[in-house]
Amino acid sequence: MKTLVYLIIGTFFGIVMYKSEAASWFRIYEMFEFGSFHMYGIIGSALAIGVIGTQIIKRRNIKALGGQDMQLSPKAMSIPRYLFGGILFGLGWALAGACPGPMYVLAGAGYGSILIVIFGAILGTFIYGLIRNKLPH
Repeated sequence: MKTLVYLIIGTFFGIVMYKSEAASWFRIYEMFEFGSFHMYGIIGSALAIGVIGTQIIKRRNIKALGGQDMQLSPKAMSIPRYLFGGILFGLGWALAGACPGPMYVLAGAGYGSILIVIFGAILGTFIYGLIRNKLPH
């Protein structure tokens, strides 16, 4: 039953991403050129909803789907970690024309060439898992 709920939510998310053009390479390119507010509006709206949602979860002590407590502890602040991670993420996003969410939306929309990017992302995640203990965190 949980899988069906996740599939429905994911499908709805994909449709919203596609219809709002958040998965559009042109919109992403336009954002990196500071040519339009479109993507900044979408990202800003998501950030605001996330902050409000997190505060509601914390203040009302809302449980996860399985009934366990949510683990919303703050992360350790580290400028190099976020700086280098953000640069790598941004470069990948700019080169591929999509971040992880829209990659799957584009695959579902029939853009077959995005499968190369998805394969690279999965491979990179696997390699990170192998060398994670050797990296400075």
